[in-house]
Formats: sequence, structure tokens, C-alpha cells
Amino acid sequence: MCQLLGMNCNVPTDICFSFEGFCERGGNTDRHQDGWGIAFFEGKAYRSFIDTKPSSESPVAQMVKNYPIKSLNTIAHIRQATIGAVELSNTQPYQREAWGLNWIFAHNGDLWNYNPIIKGKFQPVGTSDSERAFCTIMNTLAAKYPDCPPPLKQLYKELEEICAPIAEYGTLNFLLSNGQLLFARCSTLLYYVIRQAPFNEAHLIDKDMSVDFTHLTGDNDRVAVIATQPLTNNEAWTKFEKHQLIAFKDGQPVEFD
Repeated sequence: MCQLLGMNCNVPTDICFSFEGFCERGGNTDRHQDGWGIAFFEGKAYRSFIDTKPSSESPVAQMVKNYPIKSLNTIAHIRQATIGAVELSNTQPYQREAWGLNWIFAHNGDLWNYNPIIKGKFQPVGTSDSERAFCTIMNTLAAKYPDCPPPLKQLYKELEEICAPIAEYGTLNFLLSNGQLLFARCSTLLYYVIRQAPFNEAHLIDKDMSVDFTHLTGDNDRVAVIATQPLTNNEAWTKFEKHQLIAFKDGQPVEFD
């Protein structure tokens, strides 16, 4: 099983603090040693970094920790390989373009014997079950909405319907973003915390490191952090329900009528 980290904000924010703790789980405080990756949206564009080295010892990860890239949506992943070799083509997050937007996806879990016939322009590059699931999701959406993506509420419903049969093959925890919002789906384990005024100090679980967000944020700033397991031990993390899909926009869950 892998680990996920996502961030959705109402103002561009860097993920350096959360990423410090998250990286420790890649071969230090946890056993996920088979590569890692992170993708940051900057407008419609994105920049990503991936490496097959464990995140706790990767020089690329060290560079990202010291590079305060500000983004409204960020997705990171550390891998424990089960399906697919340890190589860059199987290293997440994955990216595809649809409707003039970049879509970024990262998956935690195993989809055993998941070998669908993938019809459409989105085809896997690697051999992982995660990429097959991503391509299936994107091809299904593109076939139904060839010219433009559906409105948010409809997109949410479509993702619920598409993901249900995929999840029957195993565990489908994932993060998906198009740069405008971030979807998080839980099969088994996923948490989130909302950081907003009044801000407090946060202390990492995986590293003896604290940050007082009072000195780093504005009164109207709001940040949602999503992770497989809580990253801090002094914040109120909310646990997802099993098979729950949440859309985050502007640093908070979207409420649908």
C-alpha cells in the first residue's frame, strides 16, 4: 500500500511543512521505499517531480522541501510497489490532458486482476493497476463528454459511478485534480484537516518539527490537507467514511444540494 498527500487552498500556498513529514514515511518512519512523486498546479500549467529512490533519501525530494512552490492544488505520492516494477513509468502522480486542462491522479491501494480493455485516447504508459484505473476514469468521462467537462455536481456523480465497479477489484483510495479543485476518494483510509483562522502551531508526527501558521498566513487564508494518515499530532483530523468521495475547492469540502 502507498501513501497519499494532497493540498487544496483558496490562495496559493506552499506544502513544505506537510511534505517534510510526509517524506519521512518513504523509507524512514514507514516502509514505502519504491519511489515518490509530487505535482503542483500553477494556473493551468503544472510542474512535477518523480524519483524511484525512497523519498526520505531522495535528493530530488530534498530540493522540493527547500523550494516553496505556491499552488492552489498539490498532489503527492509515496510508493510501496505491489503491481508493476519499480521504475519511473510506474511512479505517481500521473498526468493526462482533457478539455484543455491537466488532470493529475495518484492512487493508494491494490486492484488485483484489474485488466480492463482500455478504449479511448488515454492509454497506460507503465504497468501499474493505478494507471489503468486513471485511464479508465478519463476515457469514460471523455466518451460521455467529448467537448467539455460536466459541471462540478455532475462530475462528482460521474466519478462516484465510474469508481464503484473499479473499487470491486480491491482498494481505490485516490486524489484527482484538474487545477480548479481536488477530488479525494476513500476506500479504506484517508483523513483531512482544514487550516484556517484562528491559526495555531502544528507539530509533525514523523519529524520533530513545528510551525506556527499565525506568522505565515493571512486572516482569510484557508488550506485543506488530505493524507492517508494524519501528519500532525495536535490538529483535529477528520477521517473519511469508507467509499466516500469529497470534492475540495477553496480549501474546504464542497457541499452539494
